[in-house]
Amino acid sequence: MSTPQLVVHHDKELMAQAAAARLITKIVDAQASRGQASVVLTGGRNGNGLLAALAAAPARDAVDWARLDLWWGDERFLPEGDPERNVTQAREALLDSVPVDPKRVHAMPASDGPYGADVEAAAAAYAEELARAAGPENHGDVPAFDVLMLGVGPDTHVASLFPELPAVRETERTVVGVRGAPKPPPTRVTLTLPAIRAAREVWLLAAGEDKAQAAAIGLSGAGEIQAPAAGARGRSRTLWLLDTAAASQLPRSLYPPASA
Repeated sequence: MSTPQLVVHHDKELMAQAAAARLITKIVDAQASRGQASVVLTGGRNGNGLLAALAAAPARDAVDWARLDLWWGDERFLPEGDPERNVTQAREALLDSVPVDPKRVHAMPASDGPYGADVEAAAAAYAEELARAAGPENHGDVPAFDVLMLGVGPDTHVASLFPELPAVRETERTVVGVRGAPKPPPTRVTLTLPAIRAAREVWLLAAGEDKAQAAAIGLSGAGEIQAPAAGARGRSRTLWLLDTAAASQLPRSLYPPASA
């Protein structure tokens, strides 16, 4: 796994704009080299802020949206269209304003979908969808995502992998159901660390003073069971994208003073 790298922006707005520009470049490069690209989206204020910045960026038209696969790192197990679902928020922030191919938007199942309230069945179905999309070159049951984005919670959770809970300990399955999450709603579907680590690049997003301790712990060498963010690594690159508030508890030696 790659060693984490750090980029610190002045504030959350600049962070969102810079991350959106970085993502556009990464998608365009992947499409130029392989004809298509795959990205895993994240929800929360930072993930949605990035999507809104992407929607407003003039350079968004450089992306061939019809040749982009979109996946999710986790989802709240709620009815289709619920405003708390990550996919609902992503549609509002970006997807409804760009010409994505609906068949390449891989939303996680909803609680009123074909699996009903069976969150484990929903998770297994998403795992099967990932496995079908994985090619021989991926050497596993998950596509080699070009970029997988994760928001970092104040407790160091990423996706719906919370400290000490069973999902963060999973070593074989790529997608699992989560019950009893400490953050509402308690029932969720999430990628596991093995699935996250299949990505070429993993980007962790954190902005605000409430994320400062989590960033410090996640970058301190903590164990992934106690600090799931510490275990989120990409195969070729792991990038922490922070604002100055979220980076405020990090040793200055970790990043250049002029980092932006």
